[in-house]
Amino acid sequence: MPIQPEQLAALMAEVEQEDPIDFADLPFPEHELRLLVAGHLCEMAASMENFSAEDRLMTLLAVSAKLVLENLVLHVQLLRRHGLPVGDNVEALLSRLRKPDGG
Repeated sequence: MPIQPEQLAALMAEVEQEDPIDFADLPFPEHELRLLVAGHLCEMAASMENFSAEDRLMTLLAVSAKLVLENLVLHVQLLRRHGLPVGDNVEALLSRLRKPDGG
């Protein structure tokens, strides 16, 4: 039986205990935002039911990687907009990316 959006939202909340999301002053309840995202991901997973296990994994990894990249870009943009320094780990990553060989 595939995971239900409510179950996925609960897992998301558990993961957030270790790495909380700053919802700031968004005019939406956090739980509803989690359910919205969880529902979308459950629909995406269901649409891949005819994919091989390897293709599902690759697709979900690609989606996850895109979201992590988007989060990094938004985070750095926000810090720069407010004139704040990026953390050491982000600065190290950006320094590697600035090198001509990329690593």
